[in-house]
Amino acid sequence: MIEVKDIRKSFDGVEVLKGFSLTFEKGNVSLIIGQSGSGKTVFLKNLIGLLTPTSGEIMYEGKNMVNFDYAQKQKLRSEIGVVFQGSALYDSMNIVENVKFPLEMFSNMSNADAEKRALEVLDRVEIAKTALKKYPSEISGGMQKRVAIARAIVNKPKYLFADEPNSGLDPKTALVIDKLIYDITKEYNTTTVINTHDMNSVMEIGDHIVFLKNGFLEWEGTKEEILIAENPNVIDFVYSSNLFKKLREALLKEQH
Repeated sequence: MIEVKDIRKSFDGVEVLKGFSLTFEKGNVSLIIGQSGSGKTVFLKNLIGLLTPTSGEIMYEGKNMVNFDYAQKQKLRSEIGVVFQGSALYDSMNIVENVKFPLEMFSNMSNADAEKRALEVLDRVEIAKTALKKYPSEISGGMQKRVAIARAIVNKPKYLFADEPNSGLDPKTALVIDKLIYDITKEYNTTTVINTHDMNSVMEIGDHIVFLKNGFLEWEGTKEEILIAENPNVIDFVYSSNLFKKLREALLKEQH
């Protein structure tokens, strides 16, 4: 579990995160949604320790990460998996080497054991054996995302974070990536937090939805609740397309 308490973050006197609290439960997929500039990326970077809050607490299992010393931060990093936007694979490493990298950084595994574990997770995300020695530039965007997920889970993380994992993918491949993250969350009982602007992801895999606007927590609830939310800012975001507007009309008719 991760508990965020009254988090604030400023840059050069400009407050980007404006004091809100949230809880992310183990075994759940939490989706952070909101327009560009809402604070999603800054929030995620604070959660994983790439930025430090100006004030507030980020509690991992009851311990405030903000006050961790170097050794505590290193231990936490070994328990975190991150899927970066654009996958962020290393061009000079082949697929297996990319996935092994966190084990080389954060574990004392032998090279043979690390390779075995890398192959296990690559099989889990359904990367064909014929692709294992290829380099990122030689595989599709969808396969790169799968490899990025494999790298993120290779150290059996307690916490999994993803920043726009569907960015640049066609709708069918995006659904596959969504399902993969969702299944892994349930399988490993991870605390999973995803930044996204994709309403398909919200409806497919969102156990817990958080809507940020201008650095504030504007709304939170379930994927069922967001469809009938009465907050006008949520309505404007969720029902920006004609398809979702028609869906809202149908849902409201069912209620009455």
